[in-house]
Amino acid sequence: MLTRDEMMTLFKTGIAAAEPRAAVRESLREMPVAFDGRLFVIALGKAACAMAEAALDMVPAPARALVVTNYENAAPVAGAEIIAAGHPVPDENGLRAAALVEEALAEAGAQDHVLVLVSGGGSALLPAPVEGLSLAEKAEVNRILLAGGMDIVAMNAVRQHLSRLKGGGLLQAAYPARVTALILSDVIGDDLRAIASGPTVAPIAPRPHVVEMLRASGMWTRLPEGAQRALLRAEEDLPARGADNRLIGSNRQSLEAMAREMPQAEIAAHPLIGDVEEAAQVILRAVEAGTPLMLYGGETTVTLCGDGRGGRNQELALRVAMALEGRTGWRFLSGGTDGRDGPTDAAGAIVDGESVARIRAAGGDPAALLANNDSYRALQLAGDLLITGATGTNVADLQILSLEPSG
Repeated sequence: MLTRDEMMTLFKTGIAAAEPRAAVRESLREMPVAFDGRLFVIALGKAACAMAEAALDMVPAPARALVVTNYENAAPVAGAEIIAAGHPVPDENGLRAAALVEEALAEAGAQDHVLVLVSGGGSALLPAPVEGLSLAEKAEVNRILLAGGMDIVAMNAVRQHLSRLKGGGLLQAAYPARVTALILSDVIGDDLRAIASGPTVAPIAPRPHVVEMLRASGMWTRLPEGAQRALLRAEEDLPARGADNRLIGSNRQSLEAMAREMPQAEIAAHPLIGDVEEAAQVILRAVEAGTPLMLYGGETTVTLCGDGRGGRNQELALRVAMALEGRTGWRFLSGGTDGRDGPTDAAGAIVDGESVARIRAAGGDPAALLANNDSYRALQLAGDLLITGATGTNVADLQILSLEPSG
C-alpha cells in the first residue's frame, strides 16, 4: 500500500503531465503559427499565465497580448497585460477583461492571426453578458447551476447562450482574422465545446434544448428573469467560422503519466462522473475487488444542502472514509489538479481507515458535518486535507486508491 507521501508524489506526477508551458511549446514547435500581418494573443483560464509565458517566448512580438486568469494564479508575464478575475463566480474584473478582449479582437484584420490559449475556468473568468442580462444576474445563474449539482458540460451549454464570447462567440468577434486555439482540457471526454464554454467552437446545444433541460431539472423557475428572456430568444443565424483548435493536454494524459510512473497501477475503464455519492460507491466496489492500485480521473458533482465549506473531492474522500470506517489496509486520494477544491484552500484529501476516528477524537461529528456539506472541516479535524497551492493548470480531478495486497 502506498504511503501518504507516495500518493502525493504520484498525484503531482499527474499534475506535471499537464504542465501548460511544456504543452504550449511542443504544439508551437510542431505547428508554428503563420501570418502575414499582426499577431494577437488572448489567454484565458487558470493556466493562462503559464500558457502565455510559453507562447510569447516562441512567437514574434504580438500587437496585443491579454491574459485573463483567476486571482490565485495571476503572475506577471513579460509583454502581456494581466487581468485577474473572479472564479467560479464572475465579477467586475472579468467583465472588464471581456471588454478588453472584444476591443482587441475588433482591431484584427484579414491578414492578422489570433492565438487563443484556453484552459479550465475560462468560462467564469470572461463574462460578457448578452444584451438585457446584468453581471449580477449572470453570477446568480452560475450559483444556481453549481448548487443544483449540474455537470460542467450541461453548465456550459447554458452559459454559452448567455455570453457574447462563449460558444464560438470569440471566433465570431475575431473575424476576419485567422484563429488558432491551444486548448488544455479540464473536461472529461475532452469535448472542445465544453472547455471554457467553447469560445472558438460551436455551441453544445441550441437554446430550446437548453431551456428544456433546465425545466426538466427544476432550475428554470429559479433563474433570473434576464436569463430566462435571453434563453427564450430566437437563435441568431450566424455565418459558419472555422478555427485551428488543438487539444494540448487532458485528464487522460495525466493518468497515463501516473501509470508510467507506477507500472503496477491500473487505470479505471470509466471516469468518476456524476453525483459524488454514486462515485463513492464506485470506490467501495473497487475496494471489494481488491486491485492493489487503481487510478481514476473525472469530475463529480455535489448537491448543496447545507452551508458548510468543501468541494467535490473532499466530499468524495469523506464519504469513502465513512463507508470504510475502521477497515484497515486501504488509502484513498482525491484531488483537483488546479489545487483548489470548491471555495477552499485544499485540492482534496487523503483518507484511510482511521480518518473517521481522528475526526471523532478531535470533537467532530462526521455525519453531521457531511450533512452540512462541511467536508473541509471534517477532514481538517482528521489532518487529511490535501494542500498543494495553486498549480497553474487544470485537467479536472485525479483519484488514487491503494490497497494492501491480499494474501
